[in-house]
Amino acid sequence: MFAYIVRRVLATIPVMAIVALFVFSLLYIAPGDPAAVIAGDQATPADVERIRQSLGLDRPFLVRFGEWVFRILQGDLGVSIFTNLPVTRMIAQRIEPTLSLMVVTLVLAVVIAVPMGVVAAWKHGSWIDRLVMAFAVLGFSVPVFVVGYLLAYYFALQLDWFPVQGYTPFSEGFGPWFRNLVLPSIALGGVYIALIARITRATMLEVLQQDYIRTARAKGAGQRTILFLHALKNAAVPIVTVIGIGVALLIGGAVVTESVFAIPGLGRLTVDAILRRDYPVIQGVILLFSFVYVLVNLLIDLSYTLFDPRIRY
Repeated sequence: MFAYIVRRVLATIPVMAIVALFVFSLLYIAPGDPAAVIAGDQATPADVERIRQSLGLDRPFLVRFGEWVFRILQGDLGVSIFTNLPVTRMIAQRIEPTLSLMVVTLVLAVVIAVPMGVVAAWKHGSWIDRLVMAFAVLGFSVPVFVVGYLLAYYFALQLDWFPVQGYTPFSEGFGPWFRNLVLPSIALGGVYIALIARITRATMLEVLQQDYIRTARAKGAGQRTILFLHALKNAAVPIVTVIGIGVALLIGGAVVTESVFAIPGLGRLTVDAILRRDYPVIQGVILLFSFVYVLVNLLIDLSYTLFDPRIRY
């Protein structure tokens, strides 16, 4: 098992190296001269040259890349061009809302979607199964921002159950913190719930046809025991895999969701940085999101050993 863990950890190193190379190359593959775009139409040639020097565009690519990686390893993501603040500080100020949104969405999605998929597989062909599949199709079809606006209009403006926009820090209490995240989490989690429910249903249908399930029924095991102890445990690897892959949906959807509900998180920071061509901030946020995605998938890979002991060897 130790050798498996070491192999998986070492496999993440080249992945992050490729990601870092791509993120750094954003300055060079962007259309036009990034320095001229940042400086604006009224800038003088001296202003453009100053920005080029601050971005390191006047030096060789490999030299600049090596220096950038060395600073990242020391925890330095650079300085924002427009605010003149360290990118790490800007990310630290915005990370709590985004992390809270993603965690609440992930928990709600797993708690809702896995039982939905299990019940749909158990009642295969019934109206319950068709209802779950209809929800899954609807979840994939309706954009996040449409769901967000509908939830905000009905539950916030009409019923006044939840706040329309904004974010309350966790330090001010669990209740206000959670109330601000309910609607954004439901809007963001719609596609995620649909994805997990469909994979859970498909995997459970295959597992429920296995011989050991028929043996468990023949021995008189209860339906709940068969579904959640025997079948779900053996179907866990594909389900856990799609949960890890779905983190990319959460990262991408967080940008839209935070814009709809005015949550001051990393998604809003990314949008603002893109509009202002603040490349150090864009690079820092993308690198952070990539690291989180790689880390989550590493943890998912390691969790396989808990569900299937054969993977340990």
